[in-house]
Amino acid sequence: MIYDTKISGNILKASELILNGEIIIYPTDTLYGFGVDATNTIAIKKLNQLKNRETPYSVIVSSLDMLKKYAVLTSEVEEKISPLLPGSITVILNKLKSDLSLLVTPNLDTLGIRIPNHNFILDVVKKINRPIITTSINIHGEEALNDINDIISKYHHMNIFKDNIIRESKGSTIIDFSKKPFKILREGDQEINL
Repeated sequence: MIYDTKISGNILKASELILNGEIIIYPTDTLYGFGVDATNTIAIKKLNQLKNRETPYSVIVSSLDMLKKYAVLTSEVEEKISPLLPGSITVILNKLKSDLSLLVTPNLDTLGIRIPNHNFILDVVKKINRPIITTSINIHGEEALNDINDIISKYHHMNIFKDNIIRESKGSTIIDFSKKPFKILREGDQEINL
């Protein structure tokens, strides 16, 4: 099914699908992503099968308060990232013990977290009150899809939430704040000076 993110009832629809363990496709401020409930191991196993991979995932949270339930946020790092969020950055932080599935960050002490500048997915995360996985639309080793027509063509059997924004994106800028010196791991859409 294809849903328009501008229709307010579709926030509830996406929330219900995620809470029922389904995979959705949704837009962010950078790329489209596959999303599942980050606390649901069975849903993440389905996502791993779809993507043919078992590597760590980043998650989307709706606020810094929610972020603090899942990762260590020092006052120094908070000062650096607050002006950038919501935005096209992924921050790598030391994770806390939480209800996240162990499949999110297998054998890692760190967690990648995003607060994208896109109201639809932030509203979904607020509604379900738990993080969701964010990962590119591709099978491991293949090019990520970001044109909605290509996505619909390949994944027409899935629940796709689309907006009408044409994206030219390199993805989010990934910054490792888990240890000093802080380090940019990938240059994305947002230029950052650490």
